[in-house]
Amino acid sequence: MQKFDTTPLNTAVLFLVFNRLDTTKQVFEAIKEAKPPRLYIAADGARETKHGESIKVKNVRDYIISNIDWNCEIKTLFRDSNLGCKIAVSGAIDWFFKNEEMGIILEDDCLPNQSFFVFCEKMLNKYKNNSKVNMITGTSYLFNEVETNNDYFFSRYISIWGWATWKDKWNTYDIKMKNYPEIKSTNFLDNFYFCDTYISNIFSKYFDVAYNNEIDTWDFQWVYKCVESNKLCITPYKNLVSNIGIEGTRSSLNSPFINMERVELLEIDNLKYDDKSFNNYTIDKILYHNVFYRFNRFSIIKKILNRMKNF
Repeated sequence: MQKFDTTPLNTAVLFLVFNRLDTTKQVFEAIKEAKPPRLYIAADGARETKHGESIKVKNVRDYIISNIDWNCEIKTLFRDSNLGCKIAVSGAIDWFFKNEEMGIILEDDCLPNQSFFVFCEKMLNKYKNNSKVNMITGTSYLFNEVETNNDYFFSRYISIWGWATWKDKWNTYDIKMKNYPEIKSTNFLDNFYFCDTYISNIFSKYFDVAYNNEIDTWDFQWVYKCVESNKLCITPYKNLVSNIGIEGTRSSLNSPFINMERVELLEIDNLKYDDKSFNNYTIDKILYHNVFYRFNRFSIIKKILNRMKNF
């Protein structure tokens, strides 16, 4: 892997953890190397129905606190009881943005390289006043297939495997998706997803289960807010984050989306972007093709959803 010269951060990081010490250690080491000046750590409480989980939760919290060895401000939100993914994570992000105007968010299974942190910080500062942009992601599903001199593009695909946003954008989040029935009754989703009925139907299913509270998750609601408000996600051409957290499920078998290669952006101080291609539908269609046609990530997500329902 290429060497990246670490640049000290000025941006806060929210680290979302729970009961997985193995993946937490790996992601924490990346955060530790980046040395954010303010580290927020949020952890849901153990489930009473899961024998031995309280020890796992405690071990994760103790490990992080005892291994912070750089000068930083530390804030913790350690839940005494289990709220579940939907409330615990969205509540933690609410808490984060009560204190920060912008920030980077990492879950305990999303392993970034070092250029991810600097990329997010630069994009947060550059596009903070751009009303068309809702977030930055470190994950790219282009698999190094697109030849370009640019470093990032604006996508309609929302990925929260290592991401960043601003307080004012997050404050538009609606966990109840109150206007979803109205939006669903229009052809907005078809238009947003290139008039591709297959893809729009997939997202309709995502949004249905979130709106009907059929699954304990927070992220479909955020994706919906970005779609409903017609917002874009800044996406690097090269992938900066690997998901290392679902190797134990059948969904990981032969999946190109697990443990994806991470590429450092060596020209991080001179990121290139062609302003003429703000809505680059050609690149976005390649991304969507990889996710939903070529590699059929939807089948993977369906398995994960079924696992979460029975978790």
